[in-house]
Amino acid sequence: MNNIKRILLAEDNVNDIELTLEALADHRLANEVVVVHDGAEALDYLYRRDAFKDRPMENPVVILLDLKMPKVDGLEVLRTIKSDPDLKRIPVVILTSSREESDLIRSYDLGVNAYVVKPVAFQEFVEAIKKIGAFWVLTNEPPSRKS
Repeated sequence: MNNIKRILLAEDNVNDIELTLEALADHRLANEVVVVHDGAEALDYLYRRDAFKDRPMENPVVILLDLKMPKVDGLEVLRTIKSDPDLKRIPVVILTSSREESDLIRSYDLGVNAYVVKPVAFQEFVEAIKKIGAFWVLTNEPPSRKS
């Protein structure tokens, strides 16, 4: 089993990035959190392209994915991940402000592992991130890379 606990955070809101990083750091849930600011960068990271061509081979233990991002939206990123045999087993958690039922349904239809609406209150947001991180990084048992 891989000991690297790397999280990919795909988020375009600077405040949400800062809060998420703070919550994960407070709980020491990852060796590294890679932040990308749009869906195109998320795909570049996953496919080891452009600025990420030299990134470590290991995929993240979980992807925290916003839906409403520039360039490529979260649903398209999710569709790409879950249709790729090399990426489809990476857990993806949609972390969004969208309460639209259509976004929720489409996310699950595309294979999302969890859909979390970002709480508005600061402390609730931090607690939600800690719980997400604790589950996906510490509790969940992913398949080995060779499977």
